[in-house]
Amino acid sequence: MLGEYPIQGRGAADIAASVERAVGAGELAPGQPLPPMRELAVRLGVNPNTVAAAYRTLRERGVIETAGRRGSRVRPKPATTGREELRVEVPAGVRDLSTGNPDPALLPLLAPAFAAAAARADREPVLYGADPVDPDLARIARAELDADGVPAGPLTVTSGSLDAIERVLAAHLKPGDAVAVEDPGWGSTLDLVPALGLRILPVGVDDDGPRPDELRGVLESGARALIVTDRAQNPTGASVGATRARALRAVLREHPQTLLIEDDHGHRIVDLPLHPLAGTTRHWAFVRSVAKAYGPDLRLAALTGDPVTIDRVRGRQRLGPGWVSLLLQRAVVRLWTEESVDGATVAAAYRSRRDRLIDALAERGVVSHGRSGMNVWVPVRDETGTVAHLLHAGWAVAPGARYRLSTPPGIRITVSTLSPQETAPLADAVAAAMGQAPARTYA
Repeated sequence: MLGEYPIQGRGAADIAASVERAVGAGELAPGQPLPPMRELAVRLGVNPNTVAAAYRTLRERGVIETAGRRGSRVRPKPATTGREELRVEVPAGVRDLSTGNPDPALLPLLAPAFAAAAARADREPVLYGADPVDPDLARIARAELDADGVPAGPLTVTSGSLDAIERVLAAHLKPGDAVAVEDPGWGSTLDLVPALGLRILPVGVDDDGPRPDELRGVLESGARALIVTDRAQNPTGASVGATRARALRAVLREHPQTLLIEDDHGHRIVDLPLHPLAGTTRHWAFVRSVAKAYGPDLRLAALTGDPVTIDRVRGRQRLGPGWVSLLLQRAVVRLWTEESVDGATVAAAYRSRRDRLIDALAERGVVSHGRSGMNVWVPVRDETGTVAHLLHAGWAVAPGARYRLSTPPGIRITVSTLSPQETAPLADAVAAAMGQAPARTYA
């Protein structure tokens, strides 16, 4: 049943760690059954309750799943492995449009901002007990949130959007709770939720964001939280418009106990207006990262929300990292105040690259989506064949399996660095790949 891998350990934590190491190393494959609890207990010479506790830990961490009398098995996509493994290895000479990265040419120079922040740190060293949020950063972030209609609330700083989402989920939910997520959606979120021991309930997405009827269905099925991307949704480029926002708020008002988490993924890179849902439910959080506009290595996001949620996040943060570096916060303030990124110019650049590719694909009879952001989503009949054919033709794109749960296959093309001269050849290659691909599934 388990091949050559022996599960080891005397305590529940050791047994769980042994299984998790094996899954991470690929020695226990997705879908592989685990021994019945009593059988493993006899083999290890421990009480069956110890094995039961180990299996419970593994379920809560999203490593295994249990299906009644069929027993326990490694999840088809265990949290230990992560969706990053569903990537394309890009050979030399192949144009890589799979990464989801911003255009480096549109990112600001960082040296002057960090030099200024470091000089201030030399004059005024940050010591334990200092305010964890730079007041200038809080002032600027709050003013922008106010301008976009995000409700008033306390503000804190996290190490990027995913850190904020994890902390908010952990502040309110317990293992086994269900979370409504976009499908297709951000692969890191699809990994994070089961890794926290939470269950995923997918909500379909169109160009305007989550579909209200599907959201109503999963909330009625028991979802306790919703994670939604307001703009530049990854991978589809969806953006929640005014009409869709009204419909989603109406659904959320029917379920006021829902924990609402909004990720304004497109802040400063999108020229579509924000239509926030925040404030519709009792507990809510709204997060904005600087990664896409200023660079992924700036691990900083501004997080606001209702007082209870932000207080819980701050309290738990104090017991871990304590705070996000004030040096980093002050460098970001410098970038903001000096207007080192012209948001309108960046948004226009990404919009023109998206529109050119979408138009070129449409001319070739290929339907695609990309209302905002730096990605274009192309529904396909066969992910494996399309990805492989494009790779052979010199183009690397991301397989949709990294981003979807129950929606049909697709591919994600990052257009952030796509030149006008490349658009037509890429569209030709996509059309050819879709016409020639045999029926298989990328997994």
